Amino acid sequence: MYINIFNHFKGVVRRERPEKWRTNSWFLLYDNAPAHLSVLVKDFLVKNSVTTMEHPQYCPDLASADFYLLFRLKSALKGRRFCDITDIIKNATEELKRLSQNGFQECFPHIHSRWYKFITTQGTILKEM
Repeated sequence: MYINIFNHFKGVVRRERPEKWRTNSWFLLYDNAPAHLSVLVKDFLVKNSVTTMEHPQYCPDLASADFYLLFRLKSALKGRRFCDITDIIKNATEELKRLSQNGFQECFPHIHSRWYKFITTQGTILKEM
């Protein structure tokens, strides 16, 4: 199942970023989820020459959703009160629809920079931030 997702993802990279596909200059930010650590997945990534940027052990500071999606959603909804779960879902959905379609693209340089700092300082830099 997970391999099918990677196959689809490869097709998206090939179609949406042909210059990166041709030069193999793209990478996959790879977390430590159990599904990602399986031998099948690792073999697939090696066989398909997928360059991975491994996620340090439990480092929520490097989650791409935290850099863009959750930060903006929390900021937009901060301080507001809701009557019930339906109201929360409605308002969250409206805010999600307002987000830029290129937002995740904009956050990747920040993730890479933060990942590099984390690796070079062995995690101490994020504790100070």
